[in-house]
Amino acid sequence: MKRRQLMGYAGAGLVTALVTNLSSNFPVNALSSGVSVQWLGHTCFLFTGGGVKILVNPFRTIGCTAGYRLPKVAADLVLISSQLLDEGAVEGLPGNPKLIYEAGVYEFKGLKFQGIAIDHDRKGGKQFGKNTVWKWTQGGINIVHLGGAAAPISIEQKILTGRPDLALVPVGGSDKAYNAEEAKQAIGMLNPKLVIPTHYRTQAADAASCDITPVDDFLALMPGVNIRRGNGDTVTINSQALPENTEIQILSYKF
Repeated sequence: MKRRQLMGYAGAGLVTALVTNLSSNFPVNALSSGVSVQWLGHTCFLFTGGGVKILVNPFRTIGCTAGYRLPKVAADLVLISSQLLDEGAVEGLPGNPKLIYEAGVYEFKGLKFQGIAIDHDRKGGKQFGKNTVWKWTQGGINIVHLGGAAAPISIEQKILTGRPDLALVPVGGSDKAYNAEEAKQAIGMLNPKLVIPTHYRTQAADAASCDITPVDDFLALMPGVNIRRGNGDTVTINSQALPENTEIQILSYKF
């Protein structure tokens, strides 16, 4: 498959460079030692494991993200699902992380990534274009981050994603992401072992301009599914401790 492009930071600007072989050798135990997942608000998460830090979907503080802190955290690689302000605001990140922003197949520091295009709205992508679903394995955990998916998952997309150990799924609705019922259908299609809901209303929202619903609206549609509620914004996931049947992990943002 054709290699795409990476953009790297150079101060406040962006420099485009062709993807080359970015692999490096990692001990086998580092690749299977689990992954730490920190919720930074909305659909933004920091994944730490296998000697690599991966930041997904940094945002600007506006609308539904108005009350979150800017996710200016150090990372080796940044993945974005689209260039909308709530999931693709990459200015001012510390250090010099690499950025992947298009669907395609990539390799970075021994990890393989696949970006899968899916409509970002319910109008065939005519309103918000394409959303990139990111799939990769880190610390022995198969991760799928749906970003701001709004279209149903096709059979072809299901084949590409496989069965995730961890799926990060938008649940709060709006014109550009799954509502609670659509999220339930996507989870049924993917059959992940663990789900972390994303893209839902919290106290960070600007009430006048945020049109997404709370996570409880989604949870009400998932009777019989075990719900884990963490006291903090971070959870460590190990392949030996994954459930066989789908469970939901709720993280708590530290305002």
